[in-house]
Amino acid sequence: MIIQPKTRGFICTTAHPDGCAIQVQRQVEYVKGKPAVKGTRNALVIGASTGYGLASRIVAAFGAGANTIGVYFDKAAEGARTASAGWYNSAAFEEAASEAGLKSFSIVGDAFSDEIKDKTIATIREELGQVDLVVYSVASPRRTHPKTGETFSSVIKPLGGTYTNKTVNFHTGEVSLASIQPATEDEVRQTVAVMGGEDWEMWIDALRDAGVLTEDATTVAYTYIGPEITHAVYREGTIGRAKEDLEATGLRLNDRLSATGGRAFVSVNKALVTQSSSAIPVVPLYISVLYKVMKEKGLHEGCIEQMYRLFSERLYGGGETAVDEKGRIRIDDWEMRPEIQAEVEQLWAALSTENVYALSDLEGYRKEFFQLFGFETGAVDYDADAEPDVAIANLR
Repeated sequence: MIIQPKTRGFICTTAHPDGCAIQVQRQVEYVKGKPAVKGTRNALVIGASTGYGLASRIVAAFGAGANTIGVYFDKAAEGARTASAGWYNSAAFEEAASEAGLKSFSIVGDAFSDEIKDKTIATIREELGQVDLVVYSVASPRRTHPKTGETFSSVIKPLGGTYTNKTVNFHTGEVSLASIQPATEDEVRQTVAVMGGEDWEMWIDALRDAGVLTEDATTVAYTYIGPEITHAVYREGTIGRAKEDLEATGLRLNDRLSATGGRAFVSVNKALVTQSSSAIPVVPLYISVLYKVMKEKGLHEGCIEQMYRLFSERLYGGGETAVDEKGRIRIDDWEMRPEIQAEVEQLWAALSTENVYALSDLEGYRKEFFQLFGFETGAVDYDADAEPDVAIANLR
């Protein structure tokens, strides 16, 4: 079938298998072209099919030579519907890992469930024995609690009052003002339940109790802080409350794991184009301006560059891992340089529909958004027939 991008708001409802495979291969080649990472031998990546999770799995496998297990919730092609991008990404990863002689296994299902945790533990025990790295990179709008059965839904809202700021329709380039009503207490509670640290802690407890986590294991989860421009809707909003819970969980886990030589970290990463970030008002416009500034200064990084730097310089760089006053790794350090943020703020103040393409890298943002789904790679004939039904090797 001929596969073209179809969008609905900030969602692309189609994905291209060949384009996704090329994107994965480019990340693999980037890592293979860098010095080896001396660290993990067996890694578990929870949320492994896109974005930072996929990049983490690629760095672990092709940077450190690690065997990997990826857990993710993606769908295969069905009828006239393509598979999700994460499905195609994972199929490409599994093929590349097999060619490199690395063990890799994919577990598809709800990472929040006890069933998937049990299946993962069984796979670790049977295939790897133990894992020494656990990356938690789950991004989901909903979570059903495995013990109570309650289903929570997250929201992206400010706290305390209505928030208004500039935003952009990255498909049309229209800059407008977006106003978001404040969250209720129950919406905050549910967002924390979905995006906080409880499930991460459940994973680590389950792995330790089952004896499939090495005593000196490292675990890392990802967060974002960002600039003052986005704070009201992000860091000081419902998502921020959830991330505070995640960071508190990281400190608790570190206290527990350090007793046997293990470590737990929360890494603060750079703002990047993801399907999740595309859904947050204000953020796509901020990222577009940030990209312009960082690219002009030669400091721009994508997911794979960020994760390679995290693994090679921080997690496994030798010596003690540098953290901030709250115990967080700051791999967003280039983004948050004062001179970068000062220039972003100057451009932000002048932004309008008329000048958005001149004052930001909105075209680059739009291109990266479609690349998430295998489009606009520059190496695929999108008018040619493609086979949407792609199998994933080593699927459990």
